[in-house]
Amino acid sequence: MEGTTVQRPHISAALACSALLLAPLLVACGSTAEADTKPPAVPAGVTAQASSSTSVHVMWEAASDDKAIAGYEVFRGKAKVKSVPAAKTMIDVDGLTASTDYTFTVRSKDAAGNLSAPSKAVPVTTQATPPKDDTAPTVPAELTGAADGSRAATLTWGQSTDDVGVTSYDIYQEGSRIHSVPSSETTAKLAGLRPGTVYTFTVRARDASDKSSPDSNALDLTTESAPGAPASTAPTGLRTEIGKEGAEFTVDLSWDQPDTGGVIPAYQLYLNGKLTTTIVWGGTPPKGRATYRLNLADPAGTRYSVKLRAKLPDGKWGDFSAQPTIVLAD
Repeated sequence: MEGTTVQRPHISAALACSALLLAPLLVACGSTAEADTKPPAVPAGVTAQASSSTSVHVMWEAASDDKAIAGYEVFRGKAKVKSVPAAKTMIDVDGLTASTDYTFTVRSKDAAGNLSAPSKAVPVTTQATPPKDDTAPTVPAELTGAADGSRAATLTWGQSTDDVGVTSYDIYQEGSRIHSVPSSETTAKLAGLRPGTVYTFTVRARDASDKSSPDSNALDLTTESAPGAPASTAPTGLRTEIGKEGAEFTVDLSWDQPDTGGVIPAYQLYLNGKLTTTIVWGGTPPKGRATYRLNLADPAGTRYSVKLRAKLPDGKWGDFSAQPTIVLAD
C-alpha cells in the first residue's frame, strides 16, 4: 500500500545483536590501559629548621607509590612554595620574614599527577634579624666519618666559631648541599646512599646572615657492596693540588689505583661530569699510586668537581672515584 512503512524486524534484531557483541570488545579494549588514580604515600619525618632570619631548611623521608614517585610539593601554610624532583628530599625556602612563625607541609606526587594528603604540619620560627655581620664562620675542623653498611654514613666534625654566631652546618657531596643540622650538632647521619659507591663529603658552617665558611677537609667514604655484587673498581684516595704556571693553573692529581687483576692502560678524567681527557701512559703504566697534571686556563675562582675511572683489562670502564671539588686560586 502506498505510503505504508514496511517493518523489517529481522534487520533490527541483527543490528541489536551486533551492538551487543561489539560492546564487550570495546570494554575490553578500554581496560588494557587502566588509569592510575591511587595517590602516593604521605611523606614522613618532615622537619623544618630555621637556617637564618630569612630562610628555612625543610627535609623529609622519601615516600612510596604503587608505580613511582615523580616529585614533591612543599607548602608554607596553604601556599605552595616549592616543587622538587623525586631524587631530592630537602629544600631551602628563602624570602621569609625575621622572627616570624611559619608551618610547612610536604605532599608527594606521582607521574599521573596524583597528590598525597599533606604531611603533618611542622612549625618553625625564623631567627631574629642579626646584628651587622661581615665575617663568615671559621672552617669546621677534622671532618671524619664511616659508612654504616651499604646505604648510610655518619659524619662528625669540630665546631666552628663566628663573630655573631653559627646557626647551622651544611653537608656537601660533589659540590651540592645534601643535608643540614643545627649549630648545636656536630654529627650528621646520611641515608639513601648507593651500595658499593665512593662518596666525597665536606662540611660548611653558616651564620644567621647566610654567610658560609670555606669547606672543611674532604672525606672519602665507600659504602659496602650489596650482597653478591662484584668488588668496586673505583680509584681511591684522589687528591688535588692547585698551582700556577704563567697564565695557567695546574692541577696535580694523585690516586691509588684499583685492584683489577691486571694492568690499567688508561683513565678517563671528568670535570663537572663531562669527559675532559683520556689519560694514556706513554710508557709502562705505573704501579701503586698514580699521578697526572692537568693545565687549565680558566680565571681564578672557577670551581670544578673532579672524578676519574680506570680502563679495565677486559676493555670496559670501571667505577668512578670519589668526586672532590676544587677552586682555582692563586
